[in-house]
Amino acid sequence: MEPEAEIIRTQLFALRDETYRTFHSALMPTVPPETVIGVRVPALRRLAKQLAGTAQAEVFLQALPHGYYEENNLHAFLIELIRDYDRALAETEAFLPYINNWATCDCFCPKVFAKHKKELLVPIRRWLDSGEVYTVRYGMEMLMRYYLDDAFRPEYLEWAADVHSTEYYINMMRAWYFATALAKQPDAALPWLTEKRLDLWTHNKAIQKAVESRRIPPGMKQLLRGLRSRS
Repeated sequence: MEPEAEIIRTQLFALRDETYRTFHSALMPTVPPETVIGVRVPALRRLAKQLAGTAQAEVFLQALPHGYYEENNLHAFLIELIRDYDRALAETEAFLPYINNWATCDCFCPKVFAKHKKELLVPIRRWLDSGEVYTVRYGMEMLMRYYLDDAFRPEYLEWAADVHSTEYYINMMRAWYFATALAKQPDAALPWLTEKRLDLWTHNKAIQKAVESRRIPPGMKQLLRGLRSRS
């Protein structure tokens, strides 16, 4: 390990919270507990801001694969702070193959992506077609984050629906995507449920998440409850 990366690891261990480590490890069954240090997210974000743009951070970003969960999250937060779109995209694509859990996958999004929605659609399609669990999940997350408001187009619902997988963490994100679409684009999203265009598991899970959401009005929730299916 490069000395700069070793120094960062030492900093992470200095921020360790053993109680949090025990709690958070239980939420990530795909992550070996011995690879979790136990650093809370606000502390990781503060460290990322301190390191951003430094030579030490540049070395750290090249030090893949990392050995600890928090090193991966710090890596993600450093990518978030990159202001150049092409560089942020390149670093994101270099990092995605090393993500091994939902928490790291869902925790980061380079801020500069919001200014390049048209260009971002190209890598999103590539991520959705990759076949890699967390790369697919990340692509769907970006589709949910940036393309359910002013940039929405009905075909994006088809992009999400066309991802067929037996992987739990992909299917959960797809259900989350459709539940969010029901809140933000109900006219376009609701027919996917009323016409039962989704697979049974995603159909029912999307309804469950929508019914649990505060963004869905009571009348819509009542309708959705009646759409639950057993076949």
